[in-house]
Order: sequence, then C-alpha cells, then structure tokens
Amino acid sequence: MDERALQRATLLTGLFMLAELAGGLYANSLALLADAGHMLTDAAALGLAWAAASLALRPPDPRRTFGYQRLQVLAGFVNGIALLAIVAWILIEALGRLREPVVVDARIVIAVALVGGLVNIVVYLMLREADRHNLNVAAAMLHVLGDLLGSIAAAVGALVILFTGWMPIDTLLSMLVCALIFRSALALVRRSAHILLEGAPDWLDPRELGRTLKAHVPVIVDVHHVHCWSLSPSETLATLHVRVPDDVDHAEVLARTQLALADCFGITHATVQIETGHCRDVHCRDDAAGT
Repeated sequence: MDERALQRATLLTGLFMLAELAGGLYANSLALLADAGHMLTDAAALGLAWAAASLALRPPDPRRTFGYQRLQVLAGFVNGIALLAIVAWILIEALGRLREPVVVDARIVIAVALVGGLVNIVVYLMLREADRHNLNVAAAMLHVLGDLLGSIAAAVGALVILFTGWMPIDTLLSMLVCALIFRSALALVRRSAHILLEGAPDWLDPRELGRTLKAHVPVIVDVHHVHCWSLSPSETLATLHVRVPDDVDHAEVLARTQLALADCFGITHATVQIETGHCRDVHCRDDAAGT
C-alpha cells in the first residue's frame, strides 16, 4: 500500500510542478516560484520515498542481516534536509525582493495556486492510505502539507495584490510558509537522525524495562547492560543481561523474559544473556540501583 500510494503521489506532483514553474516564471511571483521549487523537491523526495519503500521489501541477505528497512528512515532524513535547504533558498530570495519589489501578475498566481492546492489535497489523500507512522510516509506528507501551505499563501498574496496593489505581500507570505515548514522539517530530521544514531525510542526507559521484567519474572536479581534501538519506527530491538540465582531454570527465565518484553514493550527481537553469581560489573550495580 505504501509503495502504490507513493508512486501515484510522485507522478502527480512531478507533472504539476512543471505547470507551477511555468506559471511562476510568467507571473513573476516568488511565492509561486517558491512553491514550484518546493514541489520539485517534493517530486524528488517522493521518488526517493517510493524507491526506499520498494527496497525495504527485500529480504535480509548475508551482508545486510537486518534487511533494508533502514532505507525508509534514511529517506526521511534526506527529505528533511532537503526541506531545510528549500527554506534557506526561499528566505534568501525573499530578502532580495524586499529590497527590490517586483510586479506580480496576480490573476495567473491565483489560478495556478488554486489548482496546486487541489493537487496537494489529492496527493495528501493518496498518502493517507499508507502507514502514517512510517517516517518515510510522514516525510512525504510533510512535503505535501508544506506545498499546500505554499499554494494557499500564494493565492492569498495574489488576492491582496489584486485589490490593493501591495507587492511585498507575496514575499512576506512566502517567508511565513518558510517558518511553518522549518519547524516541522527540523523535527523530522531530529527524529530520523535519532533512529540512525541507534538512539533508544522516546517511549522506552531502560530502567523501567528492568523494573517491569523483575515484576513479571520475580527470580531475576537484576537487569543490566540494557541497549534498545529502533530498526525502523515500527520495530524495536534490544540486548540485555539478566542475573538470576544459580538454581533456577535458565530456559524458563529466558522464555518468560522474552514473553514479557513482547507483551509489555512490543519487543519481539531481543538478545538476552542469562548470568549467575555475584556481579562485579559497575554497569550491573548502576542498573540494578535503578531497577
């Protein structure tokens, strides 16, 4: 579903981008050109997301034992960086136009912006069919929403110009759209970078994980060397050491620990090392204090 939605969104966005670019050049509208530039990036970003979604379906191989799911996170990161670059370009252009305003053909801007807004709504509805918790799809939807804001800003600016003749509104509204896009793009870059850097999921506290395991498997003495990371936004992996008394059934402890991880945290891929005896590891003592 993700792959088909991204494919249709890529083709539709790319076709309209050409029309919007021509309209922006003819009307001399920065807001429309900025939106066309954004749509150009969108077409490339959606294409990248489409390719990543396709490649992510490939099974693991001897060189990539976890498969290709991380490609979708990487695509989300690249898309976020591209959005930030577009914001910087629009702001530079806007500052130049504030110093030297240009004449904008408001009627053409209104027509192109309205059609662009409809296209963005259609593309957004296409992407809603996909998994919105997927960073790749979330990045694509963010691009489309940014485009929609750009189309609305261009239309509003054109109406102001049509009725008042005040040309700077086109530039000022393009800067407002930049501010809105910047915040969301920065959040997307941070989230995807956190996953690429093997950061623990925001919702998961390793100390809370230890306390939960001890509550579900009372024979556990302590839990230490806990490492959790996301393979993708929907799959969390973990490794941990569990210390138990010498006389317990290790196989049973392992089975109950893995069951608790799956039931309480949704972690179905975990490497658990069972240990016995006194722990001399400083990490063991530190983690045990928290659990």
